[in-house]
Amino acid sequence: MSTQTTIQIRIDSKIKREAKKILEEIGLDLSSGLKLFLHNVAITQSIPIELRTVNGFTREHEARMIEGVREAEASGKRYSDIHQMLKEI
Repeated sequence: MSTQTTIQIRIDSKIKREAKKILEEIGLDLSSGLKLFLHNVAITQSIPIELRTVNGFTREHEARMIEGVREAEASGKRYSDIHQMLKEI
């Protein structure tokens, strides 16, 4: 038998408004969106979102880019622009 419980959180009002708006656009209220998130945490035993660095990349992608830059520096290779470098990495 499942027992219901209540969670209280404090969050920035701007974040709450923005999240509520997006969830409503896909047919969910804020409570249902949070329940969905927590349900997925329990099922996957992980955080069911892709975490990104301040640069907008996943940690793995950013690590590969940094390694690629180090390898290029070690070999003396130069790139004409960032897009060429990212394409090769």
